Amino acid sequence: MDADALRRQLARIAQAERPGLLVRGSWPLPTDGKPPIPAAVLVGIVTGAEPAILLTKRNERLKRHAGQVSFPGGRIDPADADAIAAALRETQEEVGIDPTAIDVLGPLGDFLTGTGFRITPVLATLPPGLAYTPAPDEVEAVFHYPLSTLLNPEAPKRERQERNGATRDVWIWPHTEHIIWGATAAILAHLAAGLRAA
Repeated sequence: MDADALRRQLARIAQAERPGLLVRGSWPLPTDGKPPIPAAVLVGIVTGAEPAILLTKRNERLKRHAGQVSFPGGRIDPADADAIAAALRETQEEVGIDPTAIDVLGPLGDFLTGTGFRITPVLATLPPGLAYTPAPDEVEAVFHYPLSTLLNPEAPKRERQERNGATRDVWIWPHTEHIIWGATAAILAHLAAGLRAA
């Protein structure tokens, strides 16, 4: 599939989504009564001969989600116009991608996390060959996850995990170096389902 055809397929997925609609949660929410914290991530598809999803491995010294695989992103700040603006800002801060290089297709449905975040994934395409400059305090590694693996229905596995007394089946995506699970894996599973149906 060439870059234009892939972009059209991804655009159809974004257009079919209902921004702000809750797609699913990765864990039951904490019961402390606090509303979830709005956050946004960039689900960037790098186009080219072998399309791939842009992912990061978070720094092991971070207070939250240390060492986990994630999309570039973070909290939606009061100064951000919306989730798209937050995802673009965070992507530039974390991996050094100029927002003008990002072709935003639109937000997907929201995901709740057990750590109290409501994440809006922002679907976008990126040109191949971009140079990444990860922020060392936040990002330990930047890597590409092949779209061909995402489209393989046998690739993701369901694994039963327990956290804070709750048991849940979570998605785990295969990788030779990293464990891809949690909200990142759930967003990937949602995207994979959309691509297969498009």
